[in-house]
Amino acid sequence: MADKGKSPGKSPALEYAPDIDPEDRLAHLIRYAARSLVRGLQMRLAEHNVLFGHWAFLRILWEEDGLTQHELNERAGLMEPTTYSALRAMESLGYIERKHLPGNRKNLYVFLTPAGRELQDKLVPLAQEVNSVSTRGLSDEDIGACRRVLLGIASNMDHDETRAEDAGRRLPSTRELSSWIKQAELLRANE
Repeated sequence: MADKGKSPGKSPALEYAPDIDPEDRLAHLIRYAARSLVRGLQMRLAEHNVLFGHWAFLRILWEEDGLTQHELNERAGLMEPTTYSALRAMESLGYIERKHLPGNRKNLYVFLTPAGRELQDKLVPLAQEVNSVSTRGLSDEDIGACRRVLLGIASNMDHDETRAEDAGRRLPSTRELSSWIKQAELLRANE
């Protein structure tokens, strides 16, 4: 069996990850790459006492401050409980404040504090560094092809999800999943 790290025609980038099978399914390769990018950013953010889970919210708020919790949740693509927990923690750390606006007691709006705003100058260069590290040794053409392929995959999967929703299939909510787990536990306990 040939050494995966030395196979002819292999990208130099793969020499550093010999456990990766270049013939593996795209979903696995994308997941591996995404996990590697996330871990690289997590290490850098931790040096500034920022959790990776707060990164998406900070990025959104740096672009548009004063969104409702629901708007933040939608833009980040996360479940409500995840958003709520992250925002509570960010508020405790002094990065954001949540408040009702006059005349609207229903919605909570999220605003960056000066400390949260200052993080932008520290953290954005770290994300840029991760992107630079991740593309080291790759040509501009390879990076462009990768972008086109990933955008094509995302577009195809968005289309697939829309078709699935039209057919009545959807992602279950966290609450539904919890209910299924409880039902399975009850069934096992009654066996």
